[in-house]
Amino acid sequence: MSSIIPTSGESHRLKDSFYVRCGKRWFDAVASLIGLLLLLPVFLLVAIVVSLDSPGSPFFLQDRVGRLGKKFRIIKFRTMRIAEESAGALITASGDSRITRVGKLLRKAKVDELPQLLNVLRGDMSLVGPRPEVLKYTVLYTPEQLRVFDMRPGITGPGAIAYADEEEILSRQVDRERYYVAVLVPAKLEIDLAYCRNISFREDVALILGTFGRLLGPHPVAAESRRSSSSRNIQESS
Repeated sequence: MSSIIPTSGESHRLKDSFYVRCGKRWFDAVASLIGLLLLLPVFLLVAIVVSLDSPGSPFFLQDRVGRLGKKFRIIKFRTMRIAEESAGALITASGDSRITRVGKLLRKAKVDELPQLLNVLRGDMSLVGPRPEVLKYTVLYTPEQLRVFDMRPGITGPGAIAYADEEEILSRQVDRERYYVAVLVPAKLEIDLAYCRNISFREDVALILGTFGRLLGPHPVAAESRRSSSSRNIQESS
């Protein structure tokens, strides 16, 4: 499949190592396969609960932009009512009326992301990397930001961890989409690009463990001062 957006055409700024060239993909394939096998009972249970909570498929499919700008279809457990999931903004904030009762719990625990292990096994995604975005927002990337497509997108990553409370942040904004495009996207890309230049097995394991810690522990105040400053700036310019 050809690229659907222009990319930087260069990858020399990425760290050149055996892990980046081969090891990361091997790790992804083995870990995702083991994860899918171990979590199969959980998948079945969640799929049943989602279907009972609201009519329709238990899965949500959406086109995202992946490595080298190629489009792929991401897989999640459905958290919104089918009749409403395509309505409204592409971004979601806390308290969104489209989200189902079960969906709120799945999103809070990030269980809705688990089916993306299938994307990892297929090679569309990695366990760790920049979160995949929809085309509507990726076409706004600067040439430097386009370097994020040199790597496969991830289920988790440094940007996603730093802004794990993104939905809560968005719920406090007057113009949520504008804030998302002007503040959150650049902030997360800055963090993710730094990761792409220093990828290592140790870092990936640490980020995976950090994701579990972020879900189980108290929410750290990641980049809070920068968020507050950026929030004030954009609201003042509204």
